[in-house]
Amino acid sequence: MAVSKSSNKQRSYISVPAQIINSISQSSLDSLIQPPKKKQSSTAKLRVLLKNPRFFIFLIFVFGLLCMLRSFEYPMTPFSQNPCSVSQEKASISSGFSSSQLSIGEKDQDIGEQSEFWKQPEGMGYRPCLDFSEKYRKEGGEIVKDRTKYLMVVVSGGMNQQRNQIVDAVVIARILGAALVVPILQVNVIWGDESEFADIFDLEHFKNVLANDVRIVSSLPSTHLMTRPVEEKRTPLHVSPEWIQSRYLRRLRRDGVLLLRGLDSRLSKDLPSDLQKLRCKVAFQALRFAPSILELGNNLTERMRSKGPYLALHLRMEKDVWVRTGCLPGLSHEYDEMINNERKARPKLLTSRSNMTYHDRKLAGLCPLNALEVVRLLKALGAPSSTRIYWAGGVPLGGREALLPLTREFPHFYNKEDLALPGELEPFAKKASLMAAIDYIVSENSDVFMASHGGNMGHAIQGHRAYAGHKKTIIPNKRQMLPYFMNSSLPEAEFNRIILDLHRDSLGQPELRTSKAGRDVTKYPIPECMCNNTITQHSSA
Repeated sequence: MAVSKSSNKQRSYISVPAQIINSISQSSLDSLIQPPKKKQSSTAKLRVLLKNPRFFIFLIFVFGLLCMLRSFEYPMTPFSQNPCSVSQEKASISSGFSSSQLSIGEKDQDIGEQSEFWKQPEGMGYRPCLDFSEKYRKEGGEIVKDRTKYLMVVVSGGMNQQRNQIVDAVVIARILGAALVVPILQVNVIWGDESEFADIFDLEHFKNVLANDVRIVSSLPSTHLMTRPVEEKRTPLHVSPEWIQSRYLRRLRRDGVLLLRGLDSRLSKDLPSDLQKLRCKVAFQALRFAPSILELGNNLTERMRSKGPYLALHLRMEKDVWVRTGCLPGLSHEYDEMINNERKARPKLLTSRSNMTYHDRKLAGLCPLNALEVVRLLKALGAPSSTRIYWAGGVPLGGREALLPLTREFPHFYNKEDLALPGELEPFAKKASLMAAIDYIVSENSDVFMASHGGNMGHAIQGHRAYAGHKKTIIPNKRQMLPYFMNSSLPEAEFNRIILDLHRDSLGQPELRTSKAGRDVTKYPIPECMCNNTITQHSSA
């Protein structure tokens, strides 16, 4: 049952066959309600009523009316298929992973919503603050007028990886003073997604927001169509603006068009202040999802929040994640062997530190948390069992069995397939980038967010939530907490105290990017992209 945008209240209706309605005439009802004129004993009257089938029809009608009235007292969940059942309902997960109760008692709900778990971190007055320098604004006027230089880029990977590269493409275009042709999204060989830029993002919004920073064009002008672009495939990692200008600017002025591929992590994370602000402007303002994606994502958000706050959990438990990280899922000996064999057959898939054993990787915090570890962490941080969880991510290795520790402890456990109405996801089917965008919206809007293993999406949402006001974001301190996870003799109360203490400063509080070189400003937007009025006034005084 869909949630009305205008009201969270819902009505229940009882369908009664017309034949029954017609058969209960006014005189029939009178005979059931009013005493007959002939005097009879109470026992005789009761016997007559019990033998009359119309009496039972009337009872059914009254019962249904009471059921409908009760639904006004306890508004039903938007996913309910049985309007007379307030105590419990099950929703099938279309992927077959789990089923969960979608209604909880009012008492449990109140306790869950009052839990300290939902308390938001102190934002210390930080707010978005993109004050570009006078020099930057003056140069921008000249750059957007230029009609001689054009930058083309091909971005690859999943949606969040493409998003990072688009951010850097805009900054590189600004460094070169070139117009940016709308980025080309390379077809992903794993998912076969052929989505284009405008399928995922709002193109007109993208152009308008960046109108004073970089000129965005949909295609090369006729004056440059016959120009063969200079192609650069091997840009080194973390290059500076000076390197980009010395390497590309002369060739771009000569040929008019430059084509870049594989921009992932090619641009330095440490840039001049104005370029860092531009990065934030692209990531948090210009890259808005296409209207159809945004509408569905917001609808799913409303359905999750219809019964109170919710946690968004980005689970990284897919087969390829275990292979690439060099870690083991720990589901069974058979699954561990499967991952080991896959890694031996394709050693290039391992992302880094190939000389480390699985155990060393685990202790170093390089492995995703499995479902049981996620449960123990959430419980230690005070998440009540009534917590409503939206889980984002791909199909976990092991399917339903891999998620059982989570669904047993937190039965209110949904993904987009659970929440969507019939046919709502059909336009996005078999398009991994669009599905990832929906997950991004519901996760970014959540009251609490946690990723089981970093990654592009986790980092992007962490920065986005910080920029939006430092909404609670749990960052698992895996390196320090895992030794306690492995200590089976530690009492639960002591374990919970230690884990809570380890995460007191990892719940989305403001954190300076400058405290550690090489951090991405779109993950840590302070101080370049956010400012504190108190600090600003104090420093200016």
